[in-house]
Amino acid sequence: MSRTIRVGDLSAAAAAFICAQPDLPAATLDRVKLVIADTFSANIAGATSDVLPVLQRYIAASGGQGDKVLLGTTLRTAPELAALANGTMSAALEFDDVLSMMPGHPSAVVMGALQADDAALAATGADVAASYAVGVQAGARIAQAMTLDHYKRGFHVTGTVALFSAVGALAHIRSLDEATTRRALGIAASMASGIHGNFGTMAKPLHSGLAARNAVAAVQLATAGLTASERVFETEGGFFDAYGSENSSARHVEGLFAGPWIFDEPGVTLKLFPCCYASHRGMDAVQTLMARMGIGAADVESVVGLAPPGGLIPLKFPKPKTHFESLFSLPYALAVTLLDGHPGLRSFSQQRVTSADVAAMLDRITVTESDDCVADHPGYEQKSYGSRGEVRVRITTRDGRSDAEHVHLAPGHPARPMTWQQAQAKFLGCAAVAGFDAATSEILFERIAAIEQQPRFGDLVNSLAF
Repeated sequence: MSRTIRVGDLSAAAAAFICAQPDLPAATLDRVKLVIADTFSANIAGATSDVLPVLQRYIAASGGQGDKVLLGTTLRTAPELAALANGTMSAALEFDDVLSMMPGHPSAVVMGALQADDAALAATGADVAASYAVGVQAGARIAQAMTLDHYKRGFHVTGTVALFSAVGALAHIRSLDEATTRRALGIAASMASGIHGNFGTMAKPLHSGLAARNAVAAVQLATAGLTASERVFETEGGFFDAYGSENSSARHVEGLFAGPWIFDEPGVTLKLFPCCYASHRGMDAVQTLMARMGIGAADVESVVGLAPPGGLIPLKFPKPKTHFESLFSLPYALAVTLLDGHPGLRSFSQQRVTSADVAAMLDRITVTESDDCVADHPGYEQKSYGSRGEVRVRITTRDGRSDAEHVHLAPGHPARPMTWQQAQAKFLGCAAVAGFDAATSEILFERIAAIEQQPRFGDLVNSLAF
């Protein structure tokens, strides 16, 4: 088989953007702050996840003593281990952001890395917000150059490409030069990891933690003088060859690094439900139908859910047995929406997964893929499995009534954006389960919402731990 001849220099384009210190318009900054606030919510709630005790044992065995905090806990550890833990906890409950164009969840990775970096912790909140934005932008454009073929091969883009977002954020906050930044990207390329096969297990959120840790290590190694390919994407045997396809090319993002900001176009989705985003349209349809039909769970005879072709690929557990499996199950998500109204963190707990009423409701739910859900939606093939087409749900009641709802865009999508009021409610709920009192939580949210006014990012981070 002849090899693909690669042209362009994605490393150079990315490094030039990262090192250029671009300005954030006020409207863009507001969107950036909203996503950062949302990421802090997911991070502190993740301290209640079953994965934390595992991380604690790993940290203890690694001898990782240090002063970097694990949010929502009393724990302190070394920088790389803190990045690993915070990145993992931010993704552990599937409550972190979604960047469908990637497709992945970059903020857990970027914030996990920044929270472990001395330069970031000593910087102002405004500088960190800018570095965060630059990092997410850089990784998003690299993912765009890779094309969706990378995701379709089974790679979890959060682990493989959001890694570059975190490298970009760290390089920006440290004011690295372009050559060092290119080396850091080259080193990180040899650390990229994450596969769909681990969805529904603790290893899935670990992908976010590994990417955050690897970004910290890659930047430290590059700064120390370690060499690596400075054209790692196009070089023979490089990232495009190993992880991409013949379609992977820097030409897809020519001139796009500097604008538009992805926070403005296409925007970042923030989750109102703590589970895989691919379930959210179905959950929204159930809520709409329950309100329109004036029914409760006891009135339901049957539920039929239809997803677009490929829409169930990430939702691989029809009858989950564990908390982690429940996060990737459309039937389960529909069941707890019917039973709990607005499913929250406790709706996806191990206790809830094994409850009798959930088991009984699952027996009334059928979910399949259907060509009907392709509908007339432009760019269908270029969208991730969880955001393409539409999801359809039909509920039939015990008294013989039936109604259906079609949902194209889930709540929290940029076209149906999360408000600051909803973001505050989410943060307060996450803080409560993590053990923060209500008054403290209110103050913390106010500080996060005004991150650009914080004189030292490290003080804000430390206040989110015990």
